[in-house]
Amino acid sequence: MSTVSSFLFRAGYVLGAAWELARYALGFCWALLLPKALLAARVLAAESQLGVELNRSGRRDRRHQFTPAFRLLWAALSKVLDSWEELVHLMKPETVKRWHTTAFRLFWRWRSRPGRPPIPSETQQLIRRLSRENPLWGPDRIRGMLSLLGYEAPCTETIRKYMAKPRKPRSPSTTWLPFLRNHLDCSWAIDFFTVTTLRFQILYIFLVFDHARREVLHFAATPNPTMEWVIQQLRETTPFGCQPRYLFRDNDGIYGLGVRAFLISCGILEVRTAYRSPWQNPYIKRFIGTLRRELLDHVQWLLRRRTAPALL
Repeated sequence: MSTVSSFLFRAGYVLGAAWELARYALGFCWALLLPKALLAARVLAAESQLGVELNRSGRRDRRHQFTPAFRLLWAALSKVLDSWEELVHLMKPETVKRWHTTAFRLFWRWRSRPGRPPIPSETQQLIRRLSRENPLWGPDRIRGMLSLLGYEAPCTETIRKYMAKPRKPRSPSTTWLPFLRNHLDCSWAIDFFTVTTLRFQILYIFLVFDHARREVLHFAATPNPTMEWVIQQLRETTPFGCQPRYLFRDNDGIYGLGVRAFLISCGILEVRTAYRSPWQNPYIKRFIGTLRRELLDHVQWLLRRRTAPALL
């Protein structure tokens, strides 16, 4: 009995070994028929898992440690190989699919990052060259030149980012308000405001204001202001030896070129405020605002000759 069982055991062992050898031979023959790229992918899949297994054998922690590179490799292999599930031995196919989903999410998060894409390096070098060879050119001028040269011109903020920076930037100049405060003792301001009479006639009130003493030096009213009329009011306000050094005014068209010529002839430097910037002439604007709130919003004037003296 023992002889029969021993024979059967040996026969089964031989048959199992023969079947395994036949399976290896069939796999080898099938591998010869595969394309080289597909065969290289299968070999890479097997070697990557073998490397993870060898790393696990030398540690006390017997769990498999999958690196980010290993996960990216199998996320790519799952899209290249049709029967990649048969090659997975150390993890489950669901795990590989989860790795692929994570890689896909990270990729599109990187592609969807905020901000404009960078412009070509050739355009960057051209912007630096134009700004270096033409120091007086601004971003708008450089943008126009890029368009003329056939380049896709970026926005002005991007051009300003790539413009050549001077090695020794000039020190910042004095801003408007410090300049005004530093010259209060030698600066005046002029301005117009309107008053509506009871007969719906609009009167233009002209003021000359002293910054140092916060005092109205001259005032006059007229229904039709002209440049010659303004020059006459300034001539009455600035007798010999009583001229300021600076005169602040806005860009009203009433002044014209004649007012500038008169101020130059008197030795007065004209300081014009920017467009739509009443804060650059604050003292006289504040005086006019206080006058409106405390008086003009509550009364109506009947005659022109009584309006200007009553205001001041």
